[in-house]
Amino acid sequence: MEILSLYELNNLVRAALEVTFTDEYWVQAELSEVRQAYNGHCYVEFIQKDRDGQNLIAKARGTIWNSTYRLLKPYFERETGQEFVAGLNVLVRVSVSFHELYGYSLQVTDIDPTYTLGDLARRRKDILKQLSDDGILNDNKELPLPILPNRVAVISSSTAAGYGDFCNQLLGNEYGFRFHVQLFPAVMQGDRVESSVLDALDMINRERDQWDVVVIIRGGGATSDLTGFDTYLLAASCAQFPLPIITGIGHERDDTVIDCVAHTRVKTPTAAAAFLIDRLLQAASHLETVSQRFTDVIRRHMELESMRLERMSARLPLLFGSVRSQQEQILLARLNRIEQKIGRSIQQQKHDLDTLQQKLRYLFPLLLEQERHRLQLLEQRSQAADPVLLLKRGYSLTFAQKNGSLLKSSQEILPGDTLITRFSDGEIYSVVQSDSE
Repeated sequence: MEILSLYELNNLVRAALEVTFTDEYWVQAELSEVRQAYNGHCYVEFIQKDRDGQNLIAKARGTIWNSTYRLLKPYFERETGQEFVAGLNVLVRVSVSFHELYGYSLQVTDIDPTYTLGDLARRRKDILKQLSDDGILNDNKELPLPILPNRVAVISSSTAAGYGDFCNQLLGNEYGFRFHVQLFPAVMQGDRVESSVLDALDMINRERDQWDVVVIIRGGGATSDLTGFDTYLLAASCAQFPLPIITGIGHERDDTVIDCVAHTRVKTPTAAAAFLIDRLLQAASHLETVSQRFTDVIRRHMELESMRLERMSARLPLLFGSVRSQQEQILLARLNRIEQKIGRSIQQQKHDLDTLQQKLRYLFPLLLEQERHRLQLLEQRSQAADPVLLLKRGYSLTFAQKNGSLLKSSQEILPGDTLITRFSDGEIYSVVQSDSE
């Protein structure tokens, strides 16, 4: 029997692979690692999981040489609007190679961005379907938008240019409307988007009676990393949030999942500011219209009374002739008193109208505040049924993986079923081994 060194054996494997795999192949895989070296080469790791997505069934190292990577990366990110990072499903063209020292690897020569776009779209679609099945997809959209939304809680990065643009346009509006704005800082790109935005929402929720709306803006950041806004937990929290949420993430190609569940979606932070200003402008215009209508009604009434009095005065000479009797004098004196009384009544009505207009300017915000307080009481009564808050208190929800439905009874479970148990900070999967007794 011939004895070979390890190098000689690996050399034979390399020769066999080079003879067998002479073509290039399109391969579907998930990126589990992406690392760019100092020399410009990019080293990746491809993986494939089973149908349940729990266990790895294949793994391979991959290399994208510097000359290819400099072209491939910007092309992929431009077409998909996503950064070339771990966690994406990709369709790549590869050649098979084997090195005596480094072993088996795949050399990447091309990538199809449309495959990744389709996968991302499928993920968003699945999340939206789950939100719809849970009955919470449109909850935030159905909240009434306050007539005067001038107390604004903003979730954004403190250094984002879009946040500065939003504040400048809102607080420096040409109509002189007053807004109270407070920033609740969050990370708006990368893998900390979900956790930091959830923390900001929790802070706002603890003092929700102090705010009218929540604005989530991201202008000024990179547009290539939006996956953090496409998670079920963040979308569910936004959908069930007790205040209307306005998003201005600045991404025009596609809506993120939280765009789809928010009360109002605009394109940019400045558009979010314009939306709030326009809301107050509508309220001011409506109040002005009501006040003008009331003034017109009173004025018309006064004009009619004045015309009636003039007609009565003009008829007196015809009724009594040129010579005034004592009875005529008495009647004229009585008419003069009536005229003076009507005049005083008109003046009083004018004064009452001016007073009413002043009261409207001050009472209208108070009435709005009373209505806002009533709505807040109703919101507090609904908190006990908030599933997201229940999760945060230590409860959990269990779903059947085969159809995604929420389990309400042990009778719905069969041996061998895979279950998904959701907590406030993540999920676990389990397999039923026997019927519950």
